[in-house]
Amino acid sequence: MDPRKVAELKGFVQLCESNPGILHLPEMSFFRSWLQSMGATLPPEEKKTDSCQGGCPCGPPPSAAPPPEPEPAAAAPSESEESDIEIDNEGVIEPDLEEPQEMGEFENIEVTEEMMDQANEKKVEAINALGEGDLQKALDLFTEAIKLNPRVAILYAKRASVFIRMQKPNAAIRDCDRAISINPDSAQPYKWRGKAHRLLGHWEEAAKDLATACKLDYDEDASALLKEVQPKASKILEHRRKYERKREEKEIKEKQERVKKAREEHARAQREEEARQFGGGFFPGAAGFPGGAAAAGMPGLSELFKDPELLNAMKDPEVMAAFQDVAQNPANISKYQNNPKIMALVTKLSSKFGAPPQP
Repeated sequence: MDPRKVAELKGFVQLCESNPGILHLPEMSFFRSWLQSMGATLPPEEKKTDSCQGGCPCGPPPSAAPPPEPEPAAAAPSESEESDIEIDNEGVIEPDLEEPQEMGEFENIEVTEEMMDQANEKKVEAINALGEGDLQKALDLFTEAIKLNPRVAILYAKRASVFIRMQKPNAAIRDCDRAISINPDSAQPYKWRGKAHRLLGHWEEAAKDLATACKLDYDEDASALLKEVQPKASKILEHRRKYERKREEKEIKEKQERVKKAREEHARAQREEEARQFGGGFFPGAAGFPGGAAAAGMPGLSELFKDPELLNAMKDPEVMAAFQDVAQNPANISKYQNNPKIMALVTKLSSKFGAPPQP
């Protein structure tokens, strides 16, 4: 007989002895039917308690358990989590939402020397108007200069300065973006774009642009404004880092919980598989044990396997091989009529499974 099968049978016997409730597993229905047909009294099924987890013998079969609810998706950070930072927004204004200003024919225009001269004249006039406080006139003149010579970065930067004075930061940002695309080494566009971001409360962008302006060409005005916005930008950056750390810690914790749950599910599945292996293939039918007919008064299975003589017999490979042979085909008992060890086991089992003596 296969030693592995013998070891499994021994394991099954021990399993039943330590926990008779294993007999109530769904896959043990064939065995319960056979025992009941022999008149056996099965131990009562224990009621499930709150501490049971579907994988134990006294709980419902896994298939009867409701499907696990899907894990909720990781909650998106709430607005309050990201915005629980107090920033002094004094001086911040509502964004301007006007149509974009004229930028001139940047790609297709051919600028002549005459157009350049005219653009310079318009620029001078615009600066004079700005000095007089006529912002609209200065804006119009800078626009005319840009249309005459649209590839000069300083014209956009000058017009951006007018937009800042007119409290139109978005328009100023558009002009500065164009100026920087033409000449990224000019400090003026960064200065005015930094001021525009400050008006909009974009503290990090403002700090970055003002720092770049001071690096390219130090300016006291830009430096003073940088000292104002830098603490606010740093506070926002630190808050973001703190939030990111919390989010990462939350993700790590959720991952650990998923791994723990997966391991528990795997262990439970292993226990159920072992129970199925122990319960299948060893006692194949109503006439499997010697004795054949049903009999009243059959002892409980746990009591049967507590019999020392029976347990010792089952440790003998020769006896177990014969036992398996007879269990598969009761007619094979005739082969062991002259074997004392085998017949002793048969007699023992017959006395326990046989019909009660007649009065």
